[in-house]
Amino acid sequence: LISSVDPKFLNLTKVDDQIYSDFRRTFRELRVDVLDPEDLKSEPAKEKWRPFCLRYEGLVEDFNYGTLLRLDCSKDYTEENTIFGE
Repeated sequence: LISSVDPKFLNLTKVDDQIYSDFRRTFRELRVDVLDPEDLKSEPAKEKWRPFCLRYEGLVEDFNYGTLLRLDCSKDYTEENTIFGE
């Protein structure tokens, strides 16, 4: 699905725009093109991620499921370039 549709036209939830705006406000300094696992998995990071995710409980089905993320968006999904974000 993701590779067959231009991402600018892809909406996964009714609140995608709200989530994105909230994400950019909450994680202003987070680089999304090249992720540092510490920005996702460290205790200080988890203290920010938990409340962010909980804001969408009841609005987004399966709001707290994990996902596979590429650490470097310019590279393919490989074992070395993939992390499970929860």
